[in-house]
Amino acid sequence: MIKIIVFVVAGFLLYKMILGDRNKKVAGKKEQEPPIEESGEMVKDPVCGTYVSNDSPIRVKEGDQVHHFCSYECRDAFLKQQEQDT
Repeated sequence: MIKIIVFVVAGFLLYKMILGDRNKKVAGKKEQEPPIEESGEMVKDPVCGTYVSNDSPIRVKEGDQVHHFCSYECRDAFLKQQEQDT
């Protein structure tokens, strides 16, 4: 009976050591990844200021510059503002 208890305790401790090591590796990887805004994958919506993906399908090309938007409402507001400015 004592052998079984010792075996179970040893197995539990081994399991905790392996699990703890895995959690440290995952936490280390998260610290190494740069924030999305700084990696160049996100751009700022010119109307509301939220960050949207650089791959956003809602965009307007103005000359050489491409503006990305979080919603069609922001895009429409931007276009109305451009019409008023001209």
